[in-house]
Amino acid sequence: MSILQFLVSIVLFTVLGFGIGFILNMILKTTWLPVVIGVGVVAGALIYQKIVPGVWDAIILGCGMAGTVGSGWTISLLRKKGYRMF
Repeated sequence: MSILQFLVSIVLFTVLGFGIGFILNMILKTTWLPVVIGVGVVAGALIYQKIVPGVWDAIILGCGMAGTVGSGWTISLLRKKGYRMF
């Protein structure tokens, strides 16, 4: 994997995790459920497929999870500020 692919993957997975987590938070009206679902999906895929991620893969998956945690934090902050739709 080249360094350019690695950097693009980090940005892509972070934005993807944030976007999917944010949408799930708005639809399901929960704050941290997308994080639990994300951890479950990643762990299930790694265990079921018997995949051992390398260092680069673990960093990319961690950035995706950071995006999901960021979406939960953002939704929580918006709710505290009084936005009812979130």
